[in-house]
Parts: sequence; C-alpha cells; structure tokens
Amino acid sequence: MIDAYRRTGVLDGRCLCGAVSIRIDGPYIAAVGACHCGMCQRWNGVLHGSFDAEAQAVTVTGPVTRHPSSSFSERAFCAVCGSHLWMRNTDEADQNYEFMPGLFPAAAGFPLISEIYTDRAPAYLRLSGDHRRATGAEYESKHLFVEGDTP
Repeated sequence: MIDAYRRTGVLDGRCLCGAVSIRIDGPYIAAVGACHCGMCQRWNGVLHGSFDAEAQAVTVTGPVTRHPSSSFSERAFCAVCGSHLWMRNTDEADQNYEFMPGLFPAAAGFPLISEIYTDRAPAYLRLSGDHRRATGAEYESKHLFVEGDTP
C-alpha cells in the first residue's frame, strides 16, 4: 500500500518563524501516518502526524534543537519559535525523517494512510476514514517502542 505513495521530487518547508528551512530533494512518502501514543500526545498536545523522507534527500538550514526522546530516537524543533520539525530514529545511520506535514504547503493534500495506538486516542479525537489502524499492543509487537509510555 505504501508504494502507491512513493514520490521523488522537491518539497520545501519552514517553521513558523522562518528561521528553519527544510528542503526534500529526492524520495519521500506523500501520505501521513498518525500516532496517539502518550509521548506523541505530550509532544504535540494532541497527536503526532508525519510523513517520511529519506535522509539523503533532506537539507535543513537554521537553528535546530534535537531532543533525544528515547534511547533510539530524537525529536527536533526550531530553536527560535519552537515549531516541531521531525521525529527520527537514531539507532542506525541515515534513518528516514518523519516530518510534520504542516511545515510543507504541498503536504496539505497528502492522505491519512495509517494510525497507531488507536486504543490510546482521546475521546475528542477519533479519526475517520479508510486507513490502516493498530492498537498499542499490535504496533509494539512489531516495532521499537518506549516501555511504559502511556498518556
């Protein structure tokens, strides 16, 4: 299913204040995944939505602060305005970036294709539509996760 959304091209994005610019010039996934885990709810105030871009396609300029949010990942934000920029696994070199779609005007048309930790979604945020869904247990049975992370 994800192969249908693979693209190669240029996407330009920026943070709220414009101090950080991001250019993707190469492969990316033109679709959004959503996460309702406790860490993402705390970081974003509601949920985390992102799309992937391959590391070699990404150029970032400006003041970025990286926070090691777990033993295997980082979350980054603009050091000036605090805009959330990406989440990225750091356990291996050249991991994909998971970018916030709102930074990129072209991403406004990307569809929602997946949702994880659906059992932890708050009552006020039930996502509708026909996309893949996984509970926390289903996701954690196949992926790295932060032990004991609850809302």
